[in-house]
Order: sequence, then C-alpha cells, then structure tokens
Amino acid sequence: MQLTDLTVKELLQLQASVTKELKARGVVRTQNNPLGDYTEWLVARALNLDLQANSQAGYDGIGNDGLRVQIKGRRVTPANQSRQLSAIRKYAEKDFDVLAAVIYDEDFSILEALLIPHEVIGDYASYRQHVNAHILILKGAILTDPRVQSIKETLCR
Repeated sequence: MQLTDLTVKELLQLQASVTKELKARGVVRTQNNPLGDYTEWLVARALNLDLQANSQAGYDGIGNDGLRVQIKGRRVTPANQSRQLSAIRKYAEKDFDVLAAVIYDEDFSILEALLIPHEVIGDYASYRQHVNAHILILKGAILTDPRVQSIKETLCR
C-alpha cells in the first residue's frame, strides 16, 4: 500500500486504526488526534476561509466578508459517545462570530456539521468555572434550533 494512493479520509481511517491499537497497548490515552487540524482544514476549504496562525486567539478562520469562525471537531466512538466540544474560552469577549462544529463517527464520516452564531451558543453552553470556559454539547435542542445552519452537505462534497 502506498500512502500517496489513499484519499484523505482513508489516511484518517488508517490513523484511527493505528491509534486504536496504540490505545489498546496502553501507549496513548485518547483517540482524537489529528482531529482538530483536519476539521479546520475541512471547514476552511469548504467555506473558503483563510486559516489563521495557531497563535490567533478566539477564531481559526476568517471569511472574505470578515466573518470570524471558530472551528471545533469531535469524534464519537463506541467507547466514548460524548458530543462535548472542547472549551470555548473568553466567550463574553466575542472573539468570533460563528462556531463551525463537526461531529464525526468512528471512521471519520460526518454525523453533524453546524454553523452556530455566537449569540446562540450562550443559549446552550454552560460556564464551568474550573476550566474558565463555556462548554457546549452538540445534542438536543441546539440541533434543531432554526438559527443554526447545517453545513454537512457542503463539507461532504
């Protein structure tokens, strides 16, 4: 097998299999990398965003119209079905305009892909003092909120 012959998704599936085996051997503790970088790449490509430097606080990409997009991904597996996104820091400072959130299944197929306006996050996220951040879980009413836009079809092209 030549890695150059594989699609991006096939490479991620291979990585997921390797990580699963490393976890079974006790070498690694989680199965989430390189999820963040892949999600940023996927969303930026689909929405024509200019990805910002990793040191840019508050948002990951910016659109031609100046829209600031924070991008988060989560992969659910049979061992961990949580849809909790990573911490949203400094929410009150409104460093981003919209959150692009992508939930993958175990083999990196997209289950949910949403654009969530900043103000909508406040209706569903809860502030957790011990992490000094807002926590958003992508399940329940937020999935059908009319202010939230699905971008799943855009990402799957």
